[in-house]
Amino acid sequence: MSAPEAIELTGVGQLRHRPRRLRRTSALRRLVREHQLLPSNLVYPLFVRHGQDERRPIASMPGVFQLTIDQLDREADELGQLGIPAVILFGIPAEKDPIGLENFDDNGIVQQALRRLRQSAPDLTLISDVCLCEYTDHGHCGLLNLGDPPPRPHLPPGEVLNDETLELLGRVALSHASAGADVVAPSGMMDGMVAAVRAALDSSAFEHVAILSYAVKYASAFYGPFRHAAESAPQHGDRRSHQMDPANAREALREARLDVEQGADALIVKPALPYLDVLQRVRQAVPDLPLAAYNVSGEYAMLKAAAASGWLDERRAVLEALTSIKRAGADFILTYHAKQAAAWLTEGQPR
Repeated sequence: MSAPEAIELTGVGQLRHRPRRLRRTSALRRLVREHQLLPSNLVYPLFVRHGQDERRPIASMPGVFQLTIDQLDREADELGQLGIPAVILFGIPAEKDPIGLENFDDNGIVQQALRRLRQSAPDLTLISDVCLCEYTDHGHCGLLNLGDPPPRPHLPPGEVLNDETLELLGRVALSHASAGADVVAPSGMMDGMVAAVRAALDSSAFEHVAILSYAVKYASAFYGPFRHAAESAPQHGDRRSHQMDPANAREALREARLDVEQGADALIVKPALPYLDVLQRVRQAVPDLPLAAYNVSGEYAMLKAAAASGWLDERRAVLEALTSIKRAGADFILTYHAKQAAAWLTEGQPR
């Protein structure tokens, strides 16, 4: 066979702009990387329960467990070695009731966990979730319009009551602060929840405790595994009367601004991956407050399932997903991938 004829590349010599020049080596790519994902950007969720010496696996969330208090020292030590600076705590109570009494009991499960971690891991930032759903027998994020007569006769029976719930949220936040929380995170999407929590804290000399508000929390299908983990699924109805409609984005900006006005120190957008556009818009609307995104249980479970089936490279997919959240505007990320991601990041970013 004759040698192939040379291909004439007309005008190639005139190319002045060649973006590939800065992608040629891994060192160049690291040098010009626009967004850096670091272990210090990650917050690890912990589920705590009553009992002894137990790490109860959560079937829908491989690698995640319900932990008894005696297991927390081990977790804190591992997180410290990985460079993860913070946890957020969710409690599974011994008993549930209509108002969630253990939620603001000085000896409640989260209060015990806070005291244990405050003693064993003084440098770890402790964030506590402030909501009613894990503690109530009905599984909703607020008090219900029930009774004879109900508190609000003009509202339908069983409707989630906003203003009556605010006083309880203040009590929960105060109880968590007293037990050692650095940050409290009201998550129920009640109108006025930040103002109520701030007033409760300030009136009891806990003005130093910060509020990380779930300012933008959607009524999402991606929370399913979390509800198994926290045993918090509603026993009837759903949460669409208070969590946001997934079709709305402008409303997110209003919610964020209201929480800033009420005294929030930082904000969360939840979930993360289906709402990167919202995350970016909130970042632009509130440029001067720290902004977090919650990479939720359903997002975690999907990647875990796909990786287990051999359909994708778990390390590359996880780091790509978390980097996309950072790129969209998050300063830090609440994620169940935190420990794995931190370990991978200490080995170096994927090339």
